[in-house]
Amino acid sequence: MDYLDLVQWPAMVVTVLAAWLVASQRRIRREWGFWCFLASNVLWIVWGVYDGAWALVWLQVSLAVLNIRGVRKNDPDRPP
Repeated sequence: MDYLDLVQWPAMVVTVLAAWLVASQRRIRREWGFWCFLASNVLWIVWGVYDGAWALVWLQVSLAVLNIRGVRKNDPDRPP
């Protein structure tokens, strides 16, 4: 068995956890959710490259950019 094939399972779990956290009303949980989404993006990219799922890789790169934008826009020290 190729162990890189198993990366899809933690990627799925981290993605679901991230969605749960981002939906929270507490700011700190939402922030953790954004970071979990970024971790899931990395995991999905690793698995997508391994499996040759290039549309998934580009989707995850795009979502990572949006997640980074979300983290920056929610930074309380950043001017509006």
